[in-house]
Amino acid sequence: MSTRRILFVDDDDSGREVAAYNLTKAGYEVDLAASGEEAVAEFAPDRHDLVVTDLRMPGIDGLEVLRTVKERAPKTPVLVITAYGSVETAVEAMKIGAFDFVGKPFNRDHLLLTVRRALESADLREELRTLRIRSLTDRPIVAESAPMERVLAVADRVAETSASVLITGETGTGKELIARRVYAGSPRAARPFVAVNCAAIPSELLESELFGHKRGAFTGADKERPGRFRQANGGTIFLDEIGELPLALQGKLLRVLQEHVVDVLGADSPVPIDVRVLAATNQVLSGRAQQGEFREDLLYRLNVVEIQIPPLRERPEDIEPLVRHFVESFAGGREITIPDELLVRMKTLAWPGNVRQLQNACERLVILSDGGALRIADLPRTEASAAAPNATTTTAADLEWPPLPEEGLGLVDLETRVIQRVLELKNGNVSQAALYL
Repeated sequence: MSTRRILFVDDDDSGREVAAYNLTKAGYEVDLAASGEEAVAEFAPDRHDLVVTDLRMPGIDGLEVLRTVKERAPKTPVLVITAYGSVETAVEAMKIGAFDFVGKPFNRDHLLLTVRRALESADLREELRTLRIRSLTDRPIVAESAPMERVLAVADRVAETSASVLITGETGTGKELIARRVYAGSPRAARPFVAVNCAAIPSELLESELFGHKRGAFTGADKERPGRFRQANGGTIFLDEIGELPLALQGKLLRVLQEHVVDVLGADSPVPIDVRVLAATNQVLSGRAQQGEFREDLLYRLNVVEIQIPPLRERPEDIEPLVRHFVESFAGGREITIPDELLVRMKTLAWPGNVRQLQNACERLVILSDGGALRIADLPRTEASAAAPNATTTTAADLEWPPLPEEGLGLVDLETRVIQRVLELKNGNVSQAALYL
């Protein structure tokens, strides 16, 4: 493990220097701040493993430093320094989220012991969180690219909060996997996780499916149904394809998010619930809101934090580890060789269906493999013919253009004709046509 770095905050010069000497001698790296303002500016969640701050400082005091650290990095432990006459303030700090407090003037051994305990506790919580994620997610997220590392970092950070999350990305990028990771890393992980595909349920049944109904609420309601929100009470509900939610139900979902109640069909009064909402879509909801097809106020409520998953073509570094993972999972214990030229070829493909399409292609390659080696010839024809934008292909400079008319050329008309030709080339597939252009 790398050397742990501590941000030490104290407006007392001598106390700050003595503490820095003792912590450095104990093997820690130490950044010093002489005020709360300096500490807030200096603190970096990805750099500092622990913050030690004095409580009584002019300007931004230790309580405000504590609040700032906990808002920006909930997992980073904070120790507060207090004189023996300020124990009540220290207790208040611990209610806000401080790990422990250290008396002033410092006792070197007590300071080092408390620092070690705080770091060990943070390590243990992280280890437990990792184990919990592994136990609650049946499919691992395989990613080595910088864009996906950022996605996972945001997912892990927001997991410990209660904020609503909107997960966006093209079809097949793994939005539900990210939702399950957020759930598994959250304090609600011991409670239910309920997934609903809003596009898969007929609109006339969706209200009852989400919010439930009483017996006799409508024709055919021969028994009470709790609904998905009440099934998820205390836990998390994942609303996939949220863009397909009818406008009439968007208002009812907004009421759930604002009032924390559900209106059950046929019930006399709303039912209180405690549910965290995660939602996902492959649509641009801001555009749909401008067109009046999605409520803007609901979008703001859902999109407290947005996690945008990049398409596979924008992270080719993930293709090789994903291929190896999928091939191993489909091989059933067989030793299967993946030729380098096949990996090179797969990295040049567009994969409009993203990870899901890559997974299906790997399953086909394994099924058709002969002699324990995968073959380029066994790639599905759509994959074998669909080069990624950065692959070596014919460019506009290589084309032979027809003579230009002397009277001039309307560029808008030309653009329209090119788009029509590309749509014909791609058999009307708009996504592939857009990728081609």
